[in-house]
Amino acid sequence: MGYWFLAIAISAEVLGTLALKASQEFTRPLASTLCVVGYLTAFYFLSLVLKTVPVGVAYAIWAGMGIVLIASIGAVIYREIPDMPAIIGMLFIIVGVVIMNVFSKTAAH
Repeated sequence: MGYWFLAIAISAEVLGTLALKASQEFTRPLASTLCVVGYLTAFYFLSLVLKTVPVGVAYAIWAGMGIVLIASIGAVIYREIPDMPAIIGMLFIIVGVVIMNVFSKTAAH
């Protein structure tokens, strides 16, 4: 269940971050509420993940996927198109998370 909870945590964090931008400095009540609920949900499910997944692995996946998803969705919703160095950086993040999960003995716990 740990990785299912991690997927929920990532989704909630992405929703919270996108809502943070839409909240316009917490001046829009609906977006502000979505932001807070998204982050609370994300941290709650991340706490459940840590019962079965090592903290370094969980955080690497959570942060890495969050960065890539937020940048990708932000490009569509907010027209914030990443330039080539940003895309290369995100590819490095993805490769790092894959290496950690495939080759590290830490991820096997």
